[in-house]
Amino acid sequence: MSAAEPAGLGERLIQPVTNISDFIWGGTWNGESVIPIPPLAVVLLGVGLWFMVGLKFYPITRFGSAVKGLFAGRKQAGEGEISPFAALSTALSGQVGTGNLAGVATAIALGGPGAVFWMWITALFGMALAFAEGSLAIRYRETTSDGVKRGGPMSYIVMGLGPKWTWLAIVFALGTLFSGLVTGNSIQANAMADGMNELFGIPEWIGGLLTAAVVFVVIIGGIKSIGNVAEKVVPFMAATYIVMALIALALNFQDLGETFGLIFHGAFNPQSAVGGFTGAAIIMAIRAGVARGLFSNEAGQGSTPIAHAVAQTDDPEQQGRMAMLGTFIDTIVICTMTALVILTVEGNFTANGQPVIHVWQSDRVGFEMTSGAFAAAFPFEIGSIPLGTLIASIALILFVFTTLLTWSYYGERAITFLYDRVKGSTREGEKKLHMAWRVLWCVVIFIGAAQPSELVWRLGDISNAAMALPNLLALALLSGVVFALARGDRTAGPTHTAETPEEPEEY
Repeated sequence: MSAAEPAGLGERLIQPVTNISDFIWGGTWNGESVIPIPPLAVVLLGVGLWFMVGLKFYPITRFGSAVKGLFAGRKQAGEGEISPFAALSTALSGQVGTGNLAGVATAIALGGPGAVFWMWITALFGMALAFAEGSLAIRYRETTSDGVKRGGPMSYIVMGLGPKWTWLAIVFALGTLFSGLVTGNSIQANAMADGMNELFGIPEWIGGLLTAAVVFVVIIGGIKSIGNVAEKVVPFMAATYIVMALIALALNFQDLGETFGLIFHGAFNPQSAVGGFTGAAIIMAIRAGVARGLFSNEAGQGSTPIAHAVAQTDDPEQQGRMAMLGTFIDTIVICTMTALVILTVEGNFTANGQPVIHVWQSDRVGFEMTSGAFAAAFPFEIGSIPLGTLIASIALILFVFTTLLTWSYYGERAITFLYDRVKGSTREGEKKLHMAWRVLWCVVIFIGAAQPSELVWRLGDISNAAMALPNLLALALLSGVVFALARGDRTAGPTHTAETPEEPEEY
């Protein structure tokens, strides 16, 4: 862009949006510290700690039984739309996306290797939050006039806390629409277009158009169609990616010890990053790890309980365990694989024109960093493309595709909840609204594919906070119910419902 050419709207928005994002997650404004703690990171970890202690470390002590429940989760055990396992796969398809590849790389670039440690901590506390969300999603869910089960934070706020808290549910629903269009759509579409451009040389706008068309074919069938695709694609793509990452680590086994040393040292050392990024403070490592941890696993954000609410089970505790497994698989397993490959694999990289051994020390950022690490591990070419680049790009495309499917449903539920607050709302009206939303969703995919990536990532951090804050407040207020559900009391807590002339007929 020449000096005389004015910056586009996207470029002009980057700085103010960055300031808001930095304040929420790091307590800084224009690069200067305003408050000494990262606000949302403290809230997220604080509420997570409250649940971990209140649940008596349930995610750790009952982890084995949760894994065993994966097999039972394939069978119907109550009312709902899809099997408990399909609900987990659907939630995972929303969780496992660009955050697992590009987001992890961004966290390391911002906060150094120590950010990985704080991602683990976020996931550990996040498992407690995910249990709370999954169990409440089954305990408090609504039934439409034609017998469809649905729910999520909007439902457990209104039905669990009472009508006087409807305002909080509305705030959450608005945050979900914001986050859906940014985090669940624009960021994913942006990454998908980049991946298709790198693999096939397709211009970003064409990549966005193709993605929108394929997504529309699936989401036109609603949650059952999404769940059917997720149940088949998610386990396969996750397993394949993990296996390839393990092979890459085995080929660079000699550096693994140093990698773990960097992670633990960097988590508590003010000078946590070296090489391509210097002088990252502990606060930056925490901010980067927690922000990207939340972006990836969504624990406490309130998105995954929307998927878990449709599970065919009447046991809140069972689905709570499924939900906490989703957080474990997403962050402790898949994100860790990405982080270890980035930090461990050796190759020929440069930083400011100087050679460096590891990709995280280089000038590469985001998905380019992840792709570079896999390319170094698997350098032999297929059609002039390194096998590693092919692996990372295909993984990104599949992860992003399924995320786009699931988040379309999350947004659909939010917009339906808002519509149901309108006097005279009907089931037929809901269905028309669903179709309009699905069309809008695909239009935004096309638009988001060509937006500046820095802008959409920063907007994503803000939109995630817009969902997480009202949801975390609701979880804290319902914590007593969650603790009772964990003890096996399926009807714990009050149920605030009344007959209404609108959909659903009882709310």
